[in-house]
Amino acid sequence: MTRRRRQFSPEFKEEAVRMVLEGERTVASVAREFGINASTLGSWVHRHRIVQDEAKQPISGPERARIRELERENAELREKLAFLKKHSRPLRGRSSMMLATYELIDAEKAYHPIVKMRAWMGVSRSGYDDWRERPASATAQRRAMLAGLVAEIFTDSHETYGYRRVHTALLRRGEHCSAELVRTVMREQGLTPAQVRAFRPVTTVQGDFRGIPDLVGRDFTAERPGTKLVGDITYVRTWEGFLYLATVIDCHSKAVLGWAMADHYRTGLVKDAIRMAAGTGLLQPGAVFHTDRGSNDTSDDFGRFLTNLQIRRSAGRTGICYDNTMAESFFSAIKNEWLHRFVFTTRAKAKRQVIRYIEGFYNRRRLHSALGYRPPLEVLNESLSSQTAA
Repeated sequence: MTRRRRQFSPEFKEEAVRMVLEGERTVASVAREFGINASTLGSWVHRHRIVQDEAKQPISGPERARIRELERENAELREKLAFLKKHSRPLRGRSSMMLATYELIDAEKAYHPIVKMRAWMGVSRSGYDDWRERPASATAQRRAMLAGLVAEIFTDSHETYGYRRVHTALLRRGEHCSAELVRTVMREQGLTPAQVRAFRPVTTVQGDFRGIPDLVGRDFTAERPGTKLVGDITYVRTWEGFLYLATVIDCHSKAVLGWAMADHYRTGLVKDAIRMAAGTGLLQPGAVFHTDRGSNDTSDDFGRFLTNLQIRRSAGRTGICYDNTMAESFFSAIKNEWLHRFVFTTRAKAKRQVIRYIEGFYNRRRLHSALGYRPPLEVLNESLSSQTAA
């Protein structure tokens, strides 16, 4: 299959550049997270800096020094707050609180300076050094190493993984242990994942029936990428009003192939999401696009649009929300795993977090239970490679 050159929306570029400039991360690390070429991202950052430099007003030397000092103090306070909030309670199952404190500091030394942690926890240098010099058993060493890996995986998942996904991630790294041991280690560290709420039906503005068949029949699987797609629209609350999000999801890989956001939910919003999916070059002639019976999805205008792209329309039954449960489940995940952590003052800020979740986490790294706990893009690339080999 011929792969088309990947196209990037302005919102995608803006968020990638913002993560480099405001998140104090390297171009290479952000490029790896979003799956783009480092030189491409570097050129985006360079152009952005040129534009910003032209608009900057000069700052005096004392003001610049004061700003640097405040930024340093703010960063240190954030670091301390994050540490104390995460470890506000002693580890469970320990007879000695001081022993638990020593183990906590030792486990976190890769993330925070020991001097700072001793001060935060009220621990003397001599007491901590004496504990460090004691020989640890092989079991204790193995458990400490495992605890560090578990915490790392949990953090990398944006604190969304439960013990099953963390256990799978460990196995993918070649670290073999039982799922129950992972569960115990997470409890000891107080690692509680964001829970996805149970799917509940939502009201949809119904359109005319127009003879659109249900070509999916609640079978949200496909043997090949780009042959069966599902889509829907949801909203994100902001102080400026609702931000509407339309998605197009591949039933084979569960990857979000297309997305679009706007301050309205007219038919053009769904069209933009379809255009992005079609721009990947993965959609097959005669592919099925399944939705509910919303007024946008059943309109004649949208029907002609899909026909021009050689896409067949499919729609669930009126009032039966479970006929499009795959699309609804994705919305439940993105809101409860990520968006519900924020209060958005503007639509622009909400857009950035949606892009970060879809492109930086869900498609590339989130272990999907329906895929045998593998990321969507891993499954997608594997299928494309096997088709090329055939």
